[in-house]
Amino acid sequence: MNSQSMRPARTHVQRMVLALLCAMSFILYLDRVNLAAAAGPIKAELGLSNTTLGIAFSAFGYTYAIFQIIGGWLADRMGARRTLLICGSIWVVATIATGLVGGLASLCAARLLLGIGEGAALPAQARAIANWFQTKDRGFVQGITHSSSRLGNAVAPALVALLATLYSWRLSFIIVGVLTAAWIVVWVLYYRDDPRAHRGINDTELALLPAQIAGQSQTRTATPWRRILGRMSPSIFVYFCQVWSNTLFFSWVPLYFLHGYGLNLKESAIFSSGVFLAGVVGDVLGGLLSDRVLKRTGSLKLARQGVIALSLIGAFVFMIPVMMSRDLTVVTTCLSGAFFMLELTIGPIWAVPMDVAPQHAGTASGTLNTGAALATIISPVVFGAVIDATGNWSLPFAGSLLFLLLGTVMTLKIRPDRSIDARSEVARLDGESHPASGEPHVKAGR
Repeated sequence: MNSQSMRPARTHVQRMVLALLCAMSFILYLDRVNLAAAAGPIKAELGLSNTTLGIAFSAFGYTYAIFQIIGGWLADRMGARRTLLICGSIWVVATIATGLVGGLASLCAARLLLGIGEGAALPAQARAIANWFQTKDRGFVQGITHSSSRLGNAVAPALVALLATLYSWRLSFIIVGVLTAAWIVVWVLYYRDDPRAHRGINDTELALLPAQIAGQSQTRTATPWRRILGRMSPSIFVYFCQVWSNTLFFSWVPLYFLHGYGLNLKESAIFSSGVFLAGVVGDVLGGLLSDRVLKRTGSLKLARQGVIALSLIGAFVFMIPVMMSRDLTVVTTCLSGAFFMLELTIGPIWAVPMDVAPQHAGTASGTLNTGAALATIISPVVFGAVIDATGNWSLPFAGSLLFLLLGTVMTLKIRPDRSIDARSEVARLDGESHPASGEPHVKAGR
């Protein structure tokens, strides 16, 4: 009997951790898109215009942007477990409060509080992924977790439409708040920042964890802010461009079908859900494609830059007919294609912070998502103002075309193959691999 056959079977702890992260992403975006899905009844009940509704959409982005970097830094310092306990509790309160608002001021206040709660969520998730998954798997892991968020996008319009018809749009926010609280309890009881501290894991699964990260629940070294920001700045700009278009989908697509094509709430929900489901597929395939390119070529540049550039160009191509056609089938198909291509970006671009700063993955991911938060602040107000001024529900897509082209060009500046961590860089330049963990050789770039 050989030594391989004597090893204990791999446990399922890593898969359970991934399932918990997917559940968090699902709830995160189910909550976030609730406001867009309920925008019609909310506008009518609270007496809002498209511009004031855009202000309510963007309020979330202010605190969300601030707490991206703060949350990422906290996750690197005190671990993803405690960070998500704290921010998740705030998130629960804000979600339930949204279902109790009485006007624009209270709606904006609830959205500001939600930005604080959700701001740390994705950077903390990135910290957890860096602890539990190898470089060669991170494109898929980021893709599958974000696909769960897009599934939340797809479910939200139909759920809100059903609840608004049977009861009230307010109930959807209360339900999601309770669901979030249940997730927090399971997360705290099950997850551990140090994989070796988990009672259910064995040596077989520990050998499959990242060689440099496994077992490090906290990073005690000083945070190299200047190096992180310098290396992450191209990715931040690219993600801003991508999220500018994504926000158009998240915030306005249900209203686009409702008012731009005169559909009722149920019909709008069906078409919106179809568009968002295309994003679910895009997230998964983008991560798989990035990992496959890395496995075949050993080049992080091709695995990250190549897939990102392809997705942005593809989204640009699909958005052109949206500007030119009034046929509902053509527009829906092209919106779905554009959202699919946009979501191909997610797996590779969220893997970049862990490539660039493995010891500070939470902080680096926070800087990345700050670019997204800035887009969520500016774009909803711009979209709402353009629609109110022109009455044209297709015109906001024109600005997206420009940002997609700018993002494609800036993608060439992303250097995931050059880590700020000295040990990672030396290993890459020397062509070393990690036999215990199966970390792949990565081609160095200059």
